[in-house]
Amino acid sequence: MSDTGHSETDKVTQGEQPPPEVVVVGGGMVGASLACLLGIEGIRVLLLDARDAPLDSQTVGRGHPAVRVSALSPVSQRLLEWLDVWSGIVARRATPYDAMQVWDAEGSGEVSFVGEQAGLPVLGHIVENDVVVAALEARLAELPNVQQRFGMRVSGLEQQFVCYGDDETEGYQLVLESGERISAPLIVAADGARSALRDMAGIGYQSQDTGHVAVVTTVKNERPHGGVARQAFVEGSPLAFLPLTVDGDSHYCSIVWSTTPEHAQQLQALSAEDLGPALAAGIDHRLGETHAIDRAYGLPLTQRHADQYHLPGLVLVGDAAHSIHPLAGQGVNLGLMDAAVLAEEWLLARGRGLPAGHPLSLERYARRRRGDNASMLKLMESFWRLFAAEHPALTIARNLGMSGVDRFGLIKRLLLQQASGQRGRLPLSCRGGPR
Repeated sequence: MSDTGHSETDKVTQGEQPPPEVVVVGGGMVGASLACLLGIEGIRVLLLDARDAPLDSQTVGRGHPAVRVSALSPVSQRLLEWLDVWSGIVARRATPYDAMQVWDAEGSGEVSFVGEQAGLPVLGHIVENDVVVAALEARLAELPNVQQRFGMRVSGLEQQFVCYGDDETEGYQLVLESGERISAPLIVAADGARSALRDMAGIGYQSQDTGHVAVVTTVKNERPHGGVARQAFVEGSPLAFLPLTVDGDSHYCSIVWSTTPEHAQQLQALSAEDLGPALAAGIDHRLGETHAIDRAYGLPLTQRHADQYHLPGLVLVGDAAHSIHPLAGQGVNLGLMDAAVLAEEWLLARGRGLPAGHPLSLERYARRRRGDNASMLKLMESFWRLFAAEHPALTIARNLGMSGVDRFGLIKRLLLQQASGQRGRLPLSCRGGPR
């Protein structure tokens, strides 16, 4: 047992702040949601965030929208309602959409989805990432057993035995850039697609370069979006106009254009005056003239899937475990379900008297999540390969396929359920109303 383990135990016996049962590294949407899930159940959580300070709750969700947004599914909405943060999200800014239009700009194929076809009042909400994080930070501040520390950057990860009360368990010690060392029975890597913790732990991953860069910006259109999410495949590159409503004005959209690196550079080099018309042309001017209100930013796209989700005392969630092409907007929804399932398995293990981070609970979490995540990764890979194909026969096939889907109600309902997250379900511990 390390000296650090003894010192943590000594703090408990001296009546000081007891050591955390879980350390979550990464204070984004998934990491903060997991901290809330565990904190609500009375588990001592330390949330380490590399950001220098929390978000300014007075400015987030005010004025021009941020360029980074997510499409939150109805299932994710119910989870956030259960955490009692959804009202804070809506109070800042969230735009519901009840229909989707998807078409091939190189052909005649088109398919439309309406929430009512699957018995859904909405298909989802477009929400700025910072809006979700700000609402979660406000909730975390209300949980006395959750501590969030900012400016905490991890520089090392060392295996050790962690002493917690009368129990000794295999785990890890975090080494921070400041030199501080932190131990806990379970370390959660929620530090994103380029997870430093995953790499430090020696967990490999399968990587699939999509050959695309996501170009993101925000625009204001001549016509209102009408609560419709639009996506056109332009020379095999999906261009999404995601609806945003700003101070009651529904003429705004968030743009995500997944395109080639060369085209991405061209778009980023355009002035605001030239960027808007280029985007409008991409969706056949369906919303009239388009004006860019922000510059274009480029984000390289690589799908990754970790070879394993856990080691003794360490577990991966969210993008650290799997990062996905934004084609269907499911990345954050998969991550939130990771957090919900991991929290449920933790609570089930605790009910059986198992110690924190017990391998059985981590293995159950991995079994429950890996299959769903792998299926979505494979589906997205198939989609972008199909639409990137330039062979004339494949162009005809995908146009016929989209037209066929639009005619058959059953297929559309199944696709709607997948796109809206309805084929997933909340863990038992996260059902019902807000806590």
